[in-house]
Amino acid sequence: MTECDREPIHIPGSIQPHGVLLVVDPQTRCVTQGAGRIAERLGVAVWAGQPLEALLGPVLTAAIFSPAGSLPRNVTPPHATEAFDVQLTHAGAELLIELEPAATPELMATILPRLEEGAQRFEQAGDMQSLLNLAAREIRQLTGYDRVMVYRFLADEAGKVVADDIAPGHSSFLNHHFPASDIPAQARALYVRNLVRVIPDACYHPAPLWPPRPADQPLDMSDCSLRSVSPVHLRYLQNMGVAASASFSIVKDGELWGLIACHHFSPRGLSLDVRNGGRALCGALSRQIRAWEDVSIYREKVRLQSYEDQIAADLQDEAAPEDFLPGQLPFLAEMLDADGVALVHGAAILQHGRCPETAEVERLADFALAQGAGMVFATDRLAGPGPRCDSPGQLATGLLALILSAEERWMLLCFRADVLQTINWAGNPHKAASADATGQLNPRASFQSWSEQVRGGARPWSPAEKEAMQRLGGLIQTAWQTRRIRDLNRDLLRTVAEKEGLLKQREFLLGEVNHRVQNSLTIISGFLSMQARASAEQPTKVALAEARHRVAAIALVHRRLYDAEQVQAVDAARYVDDLLDDLLGTVDPGWKAALRRNLTAITVPVDRAINMGLILTELFINASKYAYGGATGPVSVTLLREGDILSLTLADFGRGYSGGQQSSGSRFGSRMMAALVEAMNGTLQLHDTKPGLCATLSVPLESD
Repeated sequence: MTECDREPIHIPGSIQPHGVLLVVDPQTRCVTQGAGRIAERLGVAVWAGQPLEALLGPVLTAAIFSPAGSLPRNVTPPHATEAFDVQLTHAGAELLIELEPAATPELMATILPRLEEGAQRFEQAGDMQSLLNLAAREIRQLTGYDRVMVYRFLADEAGKVVADDIAPGHSSFLNHHFPASDIPAQARALYVRNLVRVIPDACYHPAPLWPPRPADQPLDMSDCSLRSVSPVHLRYLQNMGVAASASFSIVKDGELWGLIACHHFSPRGLSLDVRNGGRALCGALSRQIRAWEDVSIYREKVRLQSYEDQIAADLQDEAAPEDFLPGQLPFLAEMLDADGVALVHGAAILQHGRCPETAEVERLADFALAQGAGMVFATDRLAGPGPRCDSPGQLATGLLALILSAEERWMLLCFRADVLQTINWAGNPHKAASADATGQLNPRASFQSWSEQVRGGARPWSPAEKEAMQRLGGLIQTAWQTRRIRDLNRDLLRTVAEKEGLLKQREFLLGEVNHRVQNSLTIISGFLSMQARASAEQPTKVALAEARHRVAAIALVHRRLYDAEQVQAVDAARYVDDLLDDLLGTVDPGWKAALRRNLTAITVPVDRAINMGLILTELFINASKYAYGGATGPVSVTLLREGDILSLTLADFGRGYSGGQQSSGSRFGSRMMAALVEAMNGTLQLHDTKPGLCATLSVPLESD
């Protein structure tokens, strides 16, 4: 078979002698090479190197080189005594002109109505087999051959005769198989490229190309109708008793579905019109085959969809898929026409139907996971080509695996048992071809019916079944994820409810703490106020008043924390604004009109807010006491952010340092501010602005 596949059948260097081939240089329009009885049939003594017009005449030559590309039929060249049909092909830069005997006008007139009637009968066929039987009959009527067979290629590239139409007295190969070596790979490729192939006489002697070409520059004759065929194939036909043959390709979706093989037991040619008619019928046949296969696929999909819909409806229930699937194994076996089904989840295995032993199921599960082919893996020959499992049991020759979760080793395995097949071959397939002592390939000589029983294959999984398994996996995974999301939402709602209860408790406790803290601070503030009034010494009164201001600043921070949506940080602008309002309530009313505020909304941590409040309180008290000698005057408070630094500035236009605001560090207020600034890793700078004093507190927003 390997030798057959290597045979260069596209460059035979010769043609079948029933026609004439002219190789022409399109630039010079001269004949450079030819094959067949050119001089005799075209009536010219010398043809090599001659202008094409001298051989075919000006009218036909003009038609050949016309851009329209339409060639006349039944043309008689000027010196010829017979009419020809003309075909054009190209081989690289060269033009190949094929001349074959023309059909009679009577035959040409009957072909078109026959084609229309045949195509209509194809459309009216009741099923696929009836369609194929009709095709064999129509082609035999069109060609007049003794035996016409519809030959379908199988998955292993062998072929099977699925329909035939035979003249009385001749043998049938119906339902017989032919090995793949009968039509090697390069021949199948040419059947897709050339849809019609005719051998009028299987005992012909090839007509070689002349003059000969160099061995390394052969003429590619892939598209030539006259191309000489393989000597092996000619001997094959002769061994079968066939004197003439024709084949019409059945190409579906760009692939070779099969052939209509025609045999005649005496030499018989086919005119170009008959060949074109047969090709048209095969085109109509291909369309109907596709339609019937689409109908079959559609019916299978509808059947499977009904099962999928039932599973999807059942998966809507509250039961988790891992709890739902064990009870669905009989249903899934029926859906996928499986002999047995196994559900593997971790170390647990559940089975239904005819399944292998548990140890084998374990091994097949590991095998399916190892394929890494995605969610679905399918094979009908575990011991055949492709991914294979060593020594699969007869109950698991066919495997369709659905991987639901590789991490959890969760999968569904469907099994089909090994099927014992009896195959009828047209001759012994194990003696398809052999080589003689000279290395010449010889085909098998016998085509008598030869039967064998074959194991190692299960009923194939259809594309629709694989797609259904893929969708089933999607349904199960979606339901699984939905279930997990539902459980997570339920847990989340429970957690949120518990959190809300804790928040309510916290809110109650915070309210209680705030109430008590505020009461305590009010008592302390009232006590300080009473002490100040009761004291006769002015310094003591001042110290007590300052202490009262500090207590008020702390009380304000506490109120802001209680009212804020979050307890980790506060709005510094709002806090400073409210603090200034409270401080204005403790000094001369004239300060209210004198105070200017320029505050930027900045979120700061609570500890910095408290310290800032205390420092601002000290600075404002100092300004109100010393800046204007006890009188009121302009004061501005500015809150800005520069990158990650918060800047709080209090400025006046009073006496500056000369007014005594640079109070000695021994005082409590100065010592307290220094400690607070250091705690915030900040700086406090005092500048004599002449007039006035500017105090700027710079603090990083984030603690180190």
